[in-house]
Amino acid sequence: MSRRPRQVLEDVRRELAPGERENRLVPAIAAGTAPLTVLSELAAQQHRIITSDRRSLLVLAARCADGPAGEYFAGLADGESRALELLDAFAARCGLAPRETAARRPLPGCQAYPAYVAWLALNGDPAGVVLAFTANFAAWGGYCAAVSTGLRRHYGFGDADCAFFDFFARPDPASEESAVAVLESLAPDGERISAGRGYGQLLQAYELMFWNTLADAPAGRQKR
Repeated sequence: MSRRPRQVLEDVRRELAPGERENRLVPAIAAGTAPLTVLSELAAQQHRIITSDRRSLLVLAARCADGPAGEYFAGLADGESRALELLDAFAARCGLAPRETAARRPLPGCQAYPAYVAWLALNGDPAGVVLAFTANFAAWGGYCAAVSTGLRRHYGFGDADCAFFDFFARPDPASEESAVAVLESLAPDGERISAGRGYGQLLQAYELMFWNTLADAPAGRQKR
């Protein structure tokens, strides 16, 4: 690995940062113009995503058992479990009971992201996946911070209602250090780093597809 792992992470994160105007929903929530029906759809689709991503992360942890990468992915899976618990309060504040959340139909544009994460779990180079996740987590965390602020300011949501977004919005230095340790242990070459950039480009595209699909979703989704 010709460059220091931390520099590689920073470079990939900067290169894959989304543009300010690419996400059409988060600014609407931040400004208080998104309808509550869109927020409830966000909760329902996130429930599916987190449930899927947790399994995918456990697959990655098993693939990388007994090494820093295995511990890293297992830690991310634990975080998804915690996030799933916090999501319940947000869904309830949006008017969804647990059964109603599960009854919402999956939106293809929202579920492309976890489908690709599942592909990465089976096929991705672990070092490249770490790079892609690091870039995506930066974008996702920024979106969550903006959503949390908008929910409090314009929708009257309380701390418990926003805890899901607060969880992801908070910087996690420990996760960053773990990612650096994984790259140090795996020492990816230029080809594997390039693969990680490719993974990250797709993750970022699917991330935006998630938000913009919700922005375009009709009100009052039907149950299955």
